[in-house]
Amino acid sequence: MSTSCRYCQAGLDHCHGTIIRHVEGPAQGRMECTERDCVSPELLAHTFAVDCDALGCGCAERDPECEARQSPHRIGA
Repeated sequence: MSTSCRYCQAGLDHCHGTIIRHVEGPAQGRMECTERDCVSPELLAHTFAVDCDALGCGCAERDPECEARQSPHRIGA
């Protein structure tokens, strides 16, 4: 039995990170991945996804100009 990822072995487009979906505020509809090198922040390339409020994100209360410059979770955009 192999411990490597079957999607990696098959050469399929995927990501090992988790998608964080912003559901409120200035970032509503924006998705970001926990993997810094992720080039595909679409839902289909990821196995796991969570809404940002489940993580205690306060993005709905943040300044819109600040939100556009930086991830509220300090991870890849």
